[in-house]
Amino acid sequence: MPSPPSQPKASAHGPFSTTDVPKPQPRPPSRDVADVSRRHAASVNVPASLTSVNLMETLAAWAQGLARSLLANDLPRRWSHVQGVAARARSLAPSLGSDADLLEAAAWLHDIGYLPELAATGLHGLDGARYLRDAQHAGPLLCRLVAHHSCAVIEAEERGLAHVLTREFAPPPQPLADALTFCDMTTSPDGDQVQVTHRLAEIHDRYGSGHLVSRSIRRATPLILEAVGQVNARGARTS
Repeated sequence: MPSPPSQPKASAHGPFSTTDVPKPQPRPPSRDVADVSRRHAASVNVPASLTSVNLMETLAAWAQGLARSLLANDLPRRWSHVQGVAARARSLAPSLGSDADLLEAAAWLHDIGYLPELAATGLHGLDGARYLRDAQHAGPLLCRLVAHHSCAVIEAEERGLAHVLTREFAPPPQPLADALTFCDMTTSPDGDQVQVTHRLAEIHDRYGSGHLVSRSIRRATPLILEAVGQVNARGARTS
């Protein structure tokens, strides 16, 4: 009887590698998060692991397919936003070099934690990153980018989850974190390019001044503006 097709092994930047010897993918060891009710991603009504991909497929293409399967029907406006964020990420490719594919993948996946079936904690970056890690066996750096996107640690502090977020996912390298923040915070909910100040104002209008998200964004604003400024400066140097 012929052997079953080989499964690609997770790499540092994503769920597959064209060079690693295929091996079974064990689940990550359990973590002590008794203070947060943790839902097992494999038990929710979402697609099974999509890591058995064509070895010629890019990480971004895999991420786009996964994001579409999760968001396009159930959260169509969120899907529109994600498409715009991914387009922003592609526009940064000349200044990112070998990290361009990883950034685009993170752009496609950064908001999957809004899916109700994945929203265990309410901190969408954390919920999305857990699903990528536990159900999709995605690479650690991709999970870290999703978990911490757009200064998520500040919202985590507001929710009492900062210690959980940082224990499970270390912050990603600052240049990549800045790039993802730029892409997210210069894209409207409908996927249009906007100025960062317009995006910040829209968030406050949508949630209201007293909402936890508005409080978090107000605290994060200096960091968001700094990230956008850094990305714009890098773009100017490479143009």
